[in-house]
Amino acid sequence: MRIIDTFSLSTRMFKTRPLRTFLTILGVSVGIGAVLFLVSLGYGIQNVILGQITTVDSLLSLDVSAGSTDLITITQRDLEEIRSITGVVEVSPVVNLSAHITIGEFTGDGLVYSVTPSFFRLDGILPMKGKFFEDENEHSVVISSAGAQLFDMTPQEIIGREVFLTIFVSKETEDGSFEDQIFKREDSYKVVGVVESQDTNFIYIPEKTISDLGLTEYDFLKVKSINNESIESIRSSIIERGFLVSSLSDTIDQANKIFKIVQIILALFGLIALLVSAIGMFNTMTIALLERINEIGIMRAIGITRKDIVQLFLFESILMGFLGGLGGLIVGYLGGEIANLGVNILAKTFGGRALDLFYQPVWFVVFIIVFSTIIGLLTGVYPSIKASRLNPLTALKYK
Repeated sequence: MRIIDTFSLSTRMFKTRPLRTFLTILGVSVGIGAVLFLVSLGYGIQNVILGQITTVDSLLSLDVSAGSTDLITITQRDLEEIRSITGVVEVSPVVNLSAHITIGEFTGDGLVYSVTPSFFRLDGILPMKGKFFEDENEHSVVISSAGAQLFDMTPQEIIGREVFLTIFVSKETEDGSFEDQIFKREDSYKVVGVVESQDTNFIYIPEKTISDLGLTEYDFLKVKSINNESIESIRSSIIERGFLVSSLSDTIDQANKIFKIVQIILALFGLIALLVSAIGMFNTMTIALLERINEIGIMRAIGITRKDIVQLFLFESILMGFLGGLGGLIVGYLGGEIANLGVNILAKTFGGRALDLFYQPVWFVVFIIVFSTIIGLLTGVYPSIKASRLNPLTALKYK
């Protein structure tokens, strides 16, 4: 039997049993759509969370700290030695200081991070409002959203406000003890940006604006590698100097492993719906076999081979599986768009930001089509073999 004849006979179901065929394909579409919806949700949440904390530079950066012991500190000499390590292209030092932060008539306790402009890029953080400072000498600050709340302002309202600082620096005295020295800064700073943090009141200031304080030690460093291949060798070199080293890429790797488990769990829930629809499709093919026993007897009597009968039923089931996969893509995509729209309406109602919670990788879309086609093939195997083994005389007598 020619392929064109097989195709013509296989598509007769759309004319002779249109409603049943449509409902069968719809059942497969719902099952495939459920898988796509849930897995897309997993990928979307992964992209939203990781997209908020990662940049290309941050993934190539290492966090270097002295640890909890007071015997090891990060000095200017250590900074220069780390800069000279092969593969290191950039080092951003950070100093953590306590301070009184004054905005208008309000004063509150907070933390001051003395950083270089490159710190934000290497840390992978993004401004919630406004921007980051770009000049090491400009008197600009970036404040946390918790700091804005402390001063009874929204992130938008605090942009452009003047900030006055009184900084406390712990310095060693001649007898080996430490005491806090107070430095009240005469020049004001201007708030240019806000970063999201609901827990701590802190601000970032340019390192050069407090260079007169004589700070010679750093709390931690951001070290950027030239490429991924150099990260491990740089990490080893820094650890040999007695410092603690961590990287965002380590955290991302662990997070990706967790998200993969979540995606598998979500896919399993979707497969339950797909299994139910596959059973329905198998039932449809079995009924089609019973309805066409006389027809099969006639085809066998006029010379149609068993192989042709198998191909006829398999082609029919494959076609329904393929169309079910296409329908599943539409169901899953529309379901995701509707759910995403609803979530974003709620987010805007409560003052949040719009997010895209669903993401469909191209490879997964292709996989869905192939998988649904295979499901169709499998559900048609038994009916096709059963049909091919029918005795032509018995089939002609069947009522």
